[in-house]
Amino acid sequence: MDFLRKYGFYFLLSGVVSDFLTPYVLGIFYPKLNQMTAVISLFGDVGSPVRKAFLIWSVISGCLYILAMPALYQAFVTNSKPLALLVTAAIGLYGVTDCIFTGLFSVDTNETSWNFSTWIHNLGSGIGYGGFILFPLFVFLLYRKMGDAQLTQSFFILLVASLVFAGIYGAARIPGLNQLPVLNQLGFCQRISFFFNYLPIVWLSILHIRA
Repeated sequence: MDFLRKYGFYFLLSGVVSDFLTPYVLGIFYPKLNQMTAVISLFGDVGSPVRKAFLIWSVISGCLYILAMPALYQAFVTNSKPLALLVTAAIGLYGVTDCIFTGLFSVDTNETSWNFSTWIHNLGSGIGYGGFILFPLFVFLLYRKMGDAQLTQSFFILLVASLVFAGIYGAARIPGLNQLPVLNQLGFCQRISFFFNYLPIVWLSILHIRA
């Protein structure tokens, strides 16, 4: 446990880097997938030539997030136990229900309706993405409670950016709206949204690694 507390933020940063790079590295080996329109989970579709690599990679990324949980909790528990639990749970939910569930329950676009695996995948992704979005909110509240004005402001800006681009990604999934320019590029909207979701995690990791 001491090892995880000491190196947890390295695991957290590694999880982000691994998660972020997944579609771009695998995209080299799956050039037919249009990354501007296709969501990342389609790398794990039953017809994907990189399916196995994507599933394994997703589980590894999820495990890296989970390994970061003890360090996250330890970093903030003396300031606020409830918020420390929430910020840790946010990362845990994303790591388990989005990354690991993606690796264990892949989608199948050949099915005319959702099968069990697709249901678990999509439900898990929704729950995990919720944790992804709420993470900067909990960190913002923690630094506000700690009285650190500069970091409070930084994470507030990151929170707003994360919510704005999450809203754009959400709009791109709504029938009718997804025919509009930019919103008709679902894959692009998802990747931009994820980028701004990653930023608060990266910034927090760097702060604690450099401390």
